[in-house]
Amino acid sequence: MHQDDLILAIDGGGSKTMAWLAIRDEQGGIQRIGAGRSGPSNARSVGFEQATANLDLAIDAAFEDADRARTTVASACLSLAGADRESEQAEIRSWAQQRQLTRHLQITNDAIPVLYAASDDGVGIGLISGTGSLAIGRSATGATARCGGWGGLFGDEGSGYQIGIAGLRAVARAADGRGPQTSLLPRILERFQISSPSELVPIIYSEQTDRSSIARLAPIVFAAAESGDAAAAAIVESATAELSEMVAVLAQRLGFADAPFAFAVTGGVLTQQPGFAERLRQLLIDSKLQPMLQRIEDPVAGSLVLAATEC
Repeated sequence: MHQDDLILAIDGGGSKTMAWLAIRDEQGGIQRIGAGRSGPSNARSVGFEQATANLDLAIDAAFEDADRARTTVASACLSLAGADRESEQAEIRSWAQQRQLTRHLQITNDAIPVLYAASDDGVGIGLISGTGSLAIGRSATGATARCGGWGGLFGDEGSGYQIGIAGLRAVARAADGRGPQTSLLPRILERFQISSPSELVPIIYSEQTDRSSIARLAPIVFAAAESGDAAAAAIVESATAELSEMVAVLAQRLGFADAPFAFAVTGGVLTQQPGFAERLRQLLIDSKLQPMLQRIEDPVAGSLVLAATEC
């Protein structure tokens, strides 16, 4: 197989990095031949060196899975959280050039491929809620706009990380007597196998507890909400409203206010909590929008389409 046949697609986020190696078949379709996985590759979260190290690990694993020696590919699409801005993309391009990754390189944030996985023309609104959150849209004229994606310190509303943080805050308030009692307290203590709320402090502030670790608390919050816990339900409802607002802003900005539009959602929070995604859709409908919801559990199709356009 010549390197001109090979296409590489990468989906890199705050929790994991996935790489897929593919080739065009005789009918012009795209056939996956290898996949690899590694840790997070959001440089804003883990730093540039760790992010690129994880990119390398995922790529190496994809070639190994395909039983092929790593080589320069014809075209690659790197869809990365934290890679929207020109300065960030320039660093990635320099790294890719040094690694002789590909002859044709596209770098996008991790929301654009979601649109192409849901819609052949990439028109609509894509929403990610995983460790972080981001909404991005593309109109029929090719205009793009984004909302959210400001990171964990002053953004990422509706993300797993912020839901996890809200859960911890509810636990702290309950332990102090400043807030209502909540089943989140015993649930989170059990999660960390501790008996006292005070033991949370050295765990949560440990260097080993990163943003993705906090985001993994989100399913506990959802489970508590589903069991009728008022504090957890309020956290989930607030997260839903925040994400709905992001999408509504883009719908108005890109001309989707008066007609149905592709609405693609992905990320662990939205794909693993179908009731959450459905409640989000209903909020948008209540605001007179017409989203056509699709949950994209595997955005590789969109990433490969983008990579193949240069091949």
